[in-house]
Amino acid sequence: MDWGSILNNTLAGFLTPTTIAFALAALGLAMHFGFAGLLNFGIAGFMAIGGYGYAISVLTFGLPWWAGMLVGVLGSVVFALILGIPTLRLRGDYLAIATIAAAEIARLLFLTTAFTDVTGSADGLFGFNSRPDGSGFQNSNPIPQGTYGFGPFTYNEQTLWVLVFGLIVLTVAVWFLWALMRSPWGRVIKGIREDEEAVRSLGKNVFAYKLQALVIGGVFGALGGIIYTAAQNISPGVYVTSLTFFIWTSLLLGGAATIFGPVIGAVIFWVIQAFLSNVLPELASSGILPVSTTQASTLRFVLVGIGLMLLVIYRPQGIFGDKRELTFVK
Repeated sequence: MDWGSILNNTLAGFLTPTTIAFALAALGLAMHFGFAGLLNFGIAGFMAIGGYGYAISVLTFGLPWWAGMLVGVLGSVVFALILGIPTLRLRGDYLAIATIAAAEIARLLFLTTAFTDVTGSADGLFGFNSRPDGSGFQNSNPIPQGTYGFGPFTYNEQTLWVLVFGLIVLTVAVWFLWALMRSPWGRVIKGIREDEEAVRSLGKNVFAYKLQALVIGGVFGALGGIIYTAAQNISPGVYVTSLTFFIWTSLLLGGAATIFGPVIGAVIFWVIQAFLSNVLPELASSGILPVSTTQASTLRFVLVGIGLMLLVIYRPQGIFGDKRELTFVK
């Protein structure tokens, strides 16, 4: 086994556009579940809305990349309002079912052949990051052509530009959530998570607060989808239900009711994924695992599922979380 190559590929998963996208989406789930107590299983839908809103705006309507990203964010706000107004009076499992159904509806709308000219159907969309007219995200890249970094952290100018932009967006999002949770609004949201009837008895409009939390978390999810899309083509096959559960794993790993926990959880999750995707096929090819290399690559998803179950059972508050902050932990 080539442990040097395995270690190099594992460390490369520490900082990628995908890691940043997951961190932003996990921040959105922290807003929804960790602070507001909303059981949202449709975060992949918000990511899809953000990514497709950006890509379609650039390709179909010829908007510059920054305007396309704003359209993706506004699309997530509209999606949150459409989803939240009829469903936020539901609680627990019922809300979870409604959100996962809404995310799947959004994905199928992008997948259907009825809108192929706009969405690309199953083939997805490409060519929106670099445009002949200079309106693409990579057309605005200020980094000179070349290779930067060292060892596993080596990037070309395009990937480095996505990383720099993504880290700026992530930093602003973390600061905004931190400031929001320290404000009177944040204290009301935490109160709703603990006992919404008590908050309602104080004259607060609980439904309005929950809807605002859904919108804010949805914007974070859309930003994650935009960063994910800025690094590659977009396809509806990415935004499946398993993506939501991967983001949930990142959230619970770091700590649901924390600010930095989701970010660190996303990093740890992708480092573990990178390690397993490299070491399991090596173990299979060496005869240590009695499976094929293809089966070994799939086995990592089984291990992630087992890890998620053990995490919820034995460490539900995550690495940095406080058990007293989680309403489902008694």
